[in-house]
Amino acid sequence: MGVPKTKNTSKAKVQKTATPTNSPRSYEAWNPATGEKLGEVPCVEISEIPQIFESARRAQRIWEAYSFNERRKHILQIRDYLVNHTEDIATVISKSNGKTLFDALNTEVVPSIMACDWYAKKAKYHLKDKRIPAASIQTLNKRCYIRHVPLGVVGVISPWNYPFSIPFGEIIMGLMAGNAIIYKTSEETPLVGLEIEKALAAGGLPQGLTCFTMGDGPQISTSWLENGVNKIFFTGSVRVGKILMKQAADTLTPLSLELGGNDPMIVMEDANLERAANGALWAGLQNSGQSCAGVERVYVQESVKDEFIALLKNKIENLRHGVDTGNFKIDIGSMTVKRQLDVVRNHVEDALKKGATMEAQSVILPPHSDQFYPATLLTNVTHEMQVMQEETFGPVLGVMSFQSEKEALELANDSDLGLSASVWTEDFIKGNRIAKQIEAGMVAVNDHLFMHGFSEMPWTGWKESGIGVTHSYLGLEEMTKVQAINYDIAGDLNMNLWWLPATKAKYDAMVDTLSVFFGKTLGAKIDAVAHLFPLIRKDPLVRKKLIYVFQGFGKRWWKRMTRNIGRLADIVRRK
Repeated sequence: MGVPKTKNTSKAKVQKTATPTNSPRSYEAWNPATGEKLGEVPCVEISEIPQIFESARRAQRIWEAYSFNERRKHILQIRDYLVNHTEDIATVISKSNGKTLFDALNTEVVPSIMACDWYAKKAKYHLKDKRIPAASIQTLNKRCYIRHVPLGVVGVISPWNYPFSIPFGEIIMGLMAGNAIIYKTSEETPLVGLEIEKALAAGGLPQGLTCFTMGDGPQISTSWLENGVNKIFFTGSVRVGKILMKQAADTLTPLSLELGGNDPMIVMEDANLERAANGALWAGLQNSGQSCAGVERVYVQESVKDEFIALLKNKIENLRHGVDTGNFKIDIGSMTVKRQLDVVRNHVEDALKKGATMEAQSVILPPHSDQFYPATLLTNVTHEMQVMQEETFGPVLGVMSFQSEKEALELANDSDLGLSASVWTEDFIKGNRIAKQIEAGMVAVNDHLFMHGFSEMPWTGWKESGIGVTHSYLGLEEMTKVQAINYDIAGDLNMNLWWLPATKAKYDAMVDTLSVFFGKTLGAKIDAVAHLFPLIRKDPLVRKKLIYVFQGFGKRWWKRMTRNIGRLADIVRRK
């Protein structure tokens, strides 16, 4: 069981992954679906990294001085390049990763175009200086604002499952925030890194502002840290993320980590079962199941379990699975790397040994390489099985039933990972209630595996799924350092009330002022005012400070009154 089905006995081609060659040092790129060699990409010499960082810092200082509108022009040029070269880029992604051309377009190129557009147009609003209103009587003579300062040189390390869209969104975020970007794509998909390089070159950016560093992952990340990278955005496994975190601790280098998921899908008895089955097919099997935020665990309410399983079984057995030749007769392609294929096989074998049922598998159409695994539906699974406890990261769906909403939540939350999840119901109130109780960074109702394509939505995980946020205005802010600026408009005062020397007059003034504004009774407020008058006459510092305090409150009151009068006048005119 678990062996790919084929329509004939034609010998499978041996899949080759991107591998380093001896001379010159480079990575060969192979199509995992066919075993065809696609090309070769040279690795950066580690000795070149210091110069790359020096150039990046020099270019970053120039870029930081650009206004948001100027940066926007360059990013929109990159967007236009993507639009004009959409099919060429999608073809390279499809051949490098093994996914279909349809998949490459919709989950990689289109989101990257949308990312350019959104960040180019929204960064100015979200990262502009923001005034902080005074919040206490002590700061009414203060004027405060925060500004978002570029980090400097940001490193982006990306995986092989979405080799274009994952790094691209982070690169554009970083650029619009004013940073230089040094990036590394996976060794398994080196040609995609070159496509990113071409797109960025079309933006006419300052020389050295971005740099593609192909090479061994640990060597590259170590060299970045040694050369003072200001922050690293990493997408990959929990194991590697923890190693990187330990490395970064030595220099207190901040990290953003997206480390995978084991996403639950909860199907309630009132769900649109046809939509839910289609959603499971998409979110669990698209990209041959190699999606961090893809469905892996399906929990269906007992009363509709059989009907849902029958729907999903039929859809899986009718999937068009094989090598994409560009004729749109294939739904899902191959897996990308052999080591992940081995994980999938082991998880399925473990489940079958422990009592799971192989409910359905897709038929893989020949010819193909040995890098395919059939889309698989398992039933009678339990949480004692690896397929329900660990990240399988392959085209496998395990289905369990539940009786109550409480049981569904307990099953969904029984995981060390918490990237995304979904609830399927036609009752919005119920869906929203359940969604809020799921321990995951992102939860959808009646959909799954789409948020990464929405630049305006935060992308974040809980538990061991990672730390930090990418995408949205929160992602933009993660590409910056926050600086608080404060200045005092009471420049004619020689000191603040709380400065030295300590005096009884200043102490009493502070106590009485608190009573004036926060006293519980009118009598307490009147007594405090009575105490203040002698202090105001005796101490010029207290007098001046209190003038600023009351002026501040007076101005707020006046603004509020005029605003309310204006609103009232508008209402009267409309009537």
